[in-house]
Amino acid sequence: MKGSLFAFIGGALITLQGAANSRISQDIGTWQAAMITQLTGFITALLILLLIRDGNWREFKQVKPLYLTGGAYAAVIIFSNVTAIHQIGVTFTIAAVLIAQLCLTFLIDGNGWFGVAKQKMRLPQFIGLGMMMAGVVILKF
Repeated sequence: MKGSLFAFIGGALITLQGAANSRISQDIGTWQAAMITQLTGFITALLILLLIRDGNWREFKQVKPLYLTGGAYAAVIIFSNVTAIHQIGVTFTIAAVLIAQLCLTFLIDGNGWFGVAKQKMRLPQFIGLGMMMAGVVILKF
């Protein structure tokens, strides 16, 4: 239950972030909006880290370098979402983002990438993905 709540909060905040970044980018530019978002995200995460004081910094060297690129992905994600929102709107952008995420998670789970347990994708999962794609097409028209 707790995981679902965090997923819901995260999804809602991604949508709010996209809309806010779109507005910021109209005033100062898309890459500037991405930079401000990354900076405020860093400051927020740092403050939370200082308050909670969890985790183990000594294990930092054991993290594979590929996994340390998440922040770089975030800058491109922000740029892509802002650009898409300007061109196709918030609703269709978020719908397309969700489908892209689901398609990639099928590959990650099905192949056991990034150290996750390999999951067998069955017909119901493919039907669900197809229904979501059909929903986006219906939503667009």
